[in-house]
Amino acid sequence: MYNNFQEYLKQELAQIEADGLYKNERIIESPQGAEIIVKGKKCLNFCANNYLGLADNPQLIEAAKKGMDARGFGMSSVRFICGCQDLHKELEAKISEFFGTEDTILYAACFDANGGVFEPLLGPEDAIISDALNHASIIDGVRLCKAQRFRYANADMADLEAQLQAAKDCRFKLIVTDGVFSMDGNVCPLDKIYELAQKYNAMIMVDESHSAGVVGVTGRGVTERFNLKGEIEIITGTLGKAFGGAMGGFTTGKKEIIDMLRQRSRPYLFSNSMAPGLVAAGIRMFEMMSETNELQDKLHANTEYFIREMVAKGFDCKPSESAICAVMLYDAPLSQKFAARMQDEGIFVTGFYYPVVPKGQARIRVQISAAHEKEHLDKCINAFVKIGQELEVIK
Repeated sequence: MYNNFQEYLKQELAQIEADGLYKNERIIESPQGAEIIVKGKKCLNFCANNYLGLADNPQLIEAAKKGMDARGFGMSSVRFICGCQDLHKELEAKISEFFGTEDTILYAACFDANGGVFEPLLGPEDAIISDALNHASIIDGVRLCKAQRFRYANADMADLEAQLQAAKDCRFKLIVTDGVFSMDGNVCPLDKIYELAQKYNAMIMVDESHSAGVVGVTGRGVTERFNLKGEIEIITGTLGKAFGGAMGGFTTGKKEIIDMLRQRSRPYLFSNSMAPGLVAAGIRMFEMMSETNELQDKLHANTEYFIREMVAKGFDCKPSESAICAVMLYDAPLSQKFAARMQDEGIFVTGFYYPVVPKGQARIRVQISAAHEKEHLDKCINAFVKIGQELEVIK
């Protein structure tokens, strides 16, 4: 049988490549940081989720080492059997304190958190009203749940209200949104979502993966940005982006919701607990976030400068309140060619195209970090201008 299947796969892969949609992995030969080594050459990295520049932070590395020395390398079990240490409970408490929530549950990744949140809480008589541009993990999590599904256009409050009206006869209603939409960089209008939730007696879930550590004066995410700290029923997020860039996800929110997830959330019940080193580094990271706002301030200044200069140079950049700048190119092969030429100039960026973004919406997604210095930003901008003129994207 595999001979036939193999031939099918070869044809499908060939078509993907012919369409200019084939994804090639590039190998990094150094720690993650503002500067990285690719194929023996130094590059400036502008496509990592390393928003606060903590992926190679010495304090976190030392905390991870001490965590392994004190509690071992791995847990070898799921938590409800024998897989929870005091470190895990301490990290959960730190996350709850950071977001102003009642309780927190840890997962191996935010994909697991989103995959395991809906099915234990909602049934066929309930409704999930989801933003059309929500992350794939949310979409997959919703598919695992028997609740009725409603979808509204990205950040479109008129459409959200229409969907809430359509779901009016459902028992429980849950509005689900990304805090920052990762491909465009726009922040969800949580204040308006909250008003509609109050009006239609609905709950709210926010995925803060690209907004926690970034959005808000102190990086507490969109609930801080809209003065709604502690008001949102469910928040999911990751330790794999701004919060150190390693592994680990979480759901934080109302106590009873978290308790029910501990009883019935399948990715939690049937996956190993986070490794002690990662947990210990996570604890130290949240301590650092509470000690100073220096990294968030620098990130915000870097982002404002970069986007302002790119727009002034003539690039079509989507509006952003996050650390993501979507430089629109619209053509998939062009986005790959542009990214390859940028790497020739010592700038590490990635072209995004279908199916990651809709057809005809290809772009270079630039991600700014607190690790970037002004000379890094200027080198990236100058490379964009050089390649943009060369490929006739700008004049």
